[in-house]
Amino acid sequence: MKNLTATLLATSLLSLTISSASAHGLWTEQRRGNVEVIYGEGAADDAYRPEKVSRAWAYDMAGEMIPVTVERLTDHARLVPLSPPALMAVALDNGMWSQTADKKWTNLGRSKVPGAVTAIQTYKYSLALYEPGARLPALDGLKMVIVPLADPLRVGVGKALPVKVLVDGKPAADIKLYGDFRANPDHVSAQTNAEGRAEIIVGNEGLNVIAAQTVLPVSGNPDISERGLFTSLTFVGAEHKH
Repeated sequence: MKNLTATLLATSLLSLTISSASAHGLWTEQRRGNVEVIYGEGAADDAYRPEKVSRAWAYDMAGEMIPVTVERLTDHARLVPLSPPALMAVALDNGMWSQTADKKWTNLGRSKVPGAVTAIQTYKYSLALYEPGARLPALDGLKMVIVPLADPLRVGVGKALPVKVLVDGKPAADIKLYGDFRANPDHVSAQTNAEGRAEIIVGNEGLNVIAAQTVLPVSGNPDISERGLFTSLTFVGAEHKH
């Protein structure tokens, strides 16, 4: 029974990891005074290997960089900026996964998996805005990003926030946007036009997590045939006075 339980657990963890590679998202939340890096989907808040968080950025009101440390804990990561930031961003590399014809996945590039028919590497990004009026810096480190075209912290709940989605620094058309990924991760709220623009209704007084994702073909790479990208934009919809 013990061996069966261990096998079932391993299978469950593998299925979770594969599901995470394509469906799970990334965002940050302030919890108990800390900025925690969340890896999940909707109500799911899963443990993950903290070394997957590859980089973080923090900026002040003028868009100048602030030093930030990625604190890698047992089952997740935490961001620790040197001083209070106006905005922060984070990146996670979920690694390479190869699938064989029998639908089995292996956490390796296809050059190391005999019979691999497809292989993907997924990257997940998140941008969090904390202070109204903050200047957005260049976000070149985020290969997919939802750029707010108005200040999300000043738009107001129930009103439209214009955004632009960039993939590899260029406007991306026909990208589906999920306006409340934290509470309703399957609901598509909008889709970008030819200029990569869309409007999202600010739905929450508390934390808003707007998300988007795409899969791009990769050629000339011996290890992967696709690149998966996920990105989120987070902010609080209404100021709460204490």
